[in-house]
Amino acid sequence: MSTTVTDEQIQALATSARPYSLALLHWGPKRTMDGADAVEREHQRRMVSLRADGVIAILCPVASDTVAGVAIMTVPTEEAAEIMAQDPCVRAGMMRCEVHPCHGFPGDALPA
Repeated sequence: MSTTVTDEQIQALATSARPYSLALLHWGPKRTMDGADAVEREHQRRMVSLRADGVIAILCPVASDTVAGVAIMTVPTEEAAEIMAQDPCVRAGMMRCEVHPCHGFPGDALPA
């Protein structure tokens, strides 16, 4: 770490924090079931639509045998859990989802 951060900068950032929901998608036991490709395509279409609608602020598919993806959602945790429970892959048992409350800093973004 080469950047020095002051206590005042930390406090200023902390006061800008806003609530979000963190959705963690894990691969489930039916990941390779018959028809999995079609179900996963519908999952992808739904997740990209939620991103386009602003419900998902950051969408990160994960290249892993255990974790399928991460999404930072702009809705309250209970609503995020309801939305993710209706996901095609979750409903099919191909994925399971955990939703946790979190805080983030408006304006943060992935680098281009």
